[in-house]
Amino acid sequence: MQHEVTLLVRRECHACATAREDISRICAELDVPWHTTDVDADPELRAEYGDRVPVILIDGREHGFWAVQEQRLRAALRK
Repeated sequence: MQHEVTLLVRRECHACATAREDISRICAELDVPWHTTDVDADPELRAEYGDRVPVILIDGREHGFWAVQEQRLRAALRK
């Protein structure tokens, strides 16, 4: 099964920049497509996730927030 990762971010967020670097590296190594979405561009996303960015979604389901747990993410993407 091919997974897809979405990273929910906002501008001027240091933790988001760090998560973006980690996600980019891990997804490239595992050949998993990924993209970012700015939570502030969508009122519903901002209301749901705004206090917890960065948020990692795998196939549209929340996987984690605030920091990338590399081993956990790799395990989930290998399933």
